[in-house]
Amino acid sequence: MGHSILIMKLLTHIPAWLKNKYVIAIAVFAAIMLFFDKNDVFTQSARNRQLKDLQESKQYYTDQIASERKELEQLKSNPGTLEKYAREKYLMKRDNEDLFLIPEPAEKQDEQASAQ
Repeated sequence: MGHSILIMKLLTHIPAWLKNKYVIAIAVFAAIMLFFDKNDVFTQSARNRQLKDLQESKQYYTDQIASERKELEQLKSNPGTLEKYAREKYLMKRDNEDLFLIPEPAEKQDEQASAQ
């Protein structure tokens, strides 16, 4: 009997609104939705971060595609541009000339990399 009296004393100290079945049901539902559901708060925040990263990546690749298309059009329409591209990218040369590679200073390369 002493054990049940102790439990009754503890139950009398709990406020009435905490004993309400609707408050208990809402609290259990909120706990399930916030922590135990497959789409809980932490999963949603991780997915939102991933979506943001993918959107940034999409924008980057869209810009890259646009610049590559522009470069392709220039290569198709202008033979001088095609020759310049072949010389710079593939180190091609004419039969009667020599090719000397002169590296750019590191500062200039860093500026170009940060500008892109």
